[in-house]
Amino acid sequence: MHDEYKTIGIEHGHRIKVFTQMTPRFEKSIGTPDAIVLFTSTVSHKMMHAAVKEAKKQRIPVIRCHTSSGNSLKETLKQLKTVVC
Repeated sequence: MHDEYKTIGIEHGHRIKVFTQMTPRFEKSIGTPDAIVLFTSTVSHKMMHAAVKEAKKQRIPVIRCHTSSGNSLKETLKQLKTVVC
């Protein structure tokens, strides 16, 4: 799925970072993206809370999506255009 997400991101003009597990210094790994997309059925609660906390700190929009399919990401990236632009 990582490669599929990255390909979809490129098709929509976005560079994608994919995190499936909580890494050391996760908050610093996020960087300064246009937005954070959280697949709530896939990530742990701890990882979700860390991402949201960092997003609030940096004023990064957070989009939550329940399913983690490629089509779901495509729809979410369409939403992102309206949030960021």
